[in-house]
Amino acid sequence: MRLVVVAVCASGIAGMVVGSIADDTMVTLTFGLVTAAAVACLMVATAVSAGVAVDDDEVSGPRVEALVAELVAGGAEEQAVRELVREAVALGRNQQGRSQPGRSHTGKPAEKAGAEVHGGRTPRPGDRTVT
Repeated sequence: MRLVVVAVCASGIAGMVVGSIADDTMVTLTFGLVTAAAVACLMVATAVSAGVAVDDDEVSGPRVEALVAELVAGGAEEQAVRELVREAVALGRNQQGRSQPGRSHTGKPAEKAGAEVHGGRTPRPGDRTVT
């Protein structure tokens, strides 16, 4: 799809140049509109197809199971490997809360966030603020 749009855009630019040299505004405008339409179609196609993602759990679950089976086949104790997986999942869940702005490491809202910091208004550049 992208290659088609790139080809249409390249030929559209060439058509706009030729139309401009020939001093024919209708040709220039036509090629410009075709180029713009091709780009708009690509944007719509990208936006529509971006929402069709496979759930991470559907991909990661079987992969983790395969890695566990590989470790067990290599001589590791299955209970120890499963405990490691549980701890890794718990660690990942804890890290998710930390990456969110305005939240403490426990996932609860931070004590001073947003309006409380500056008295309910956004400071303007040059304003002196005391924290």
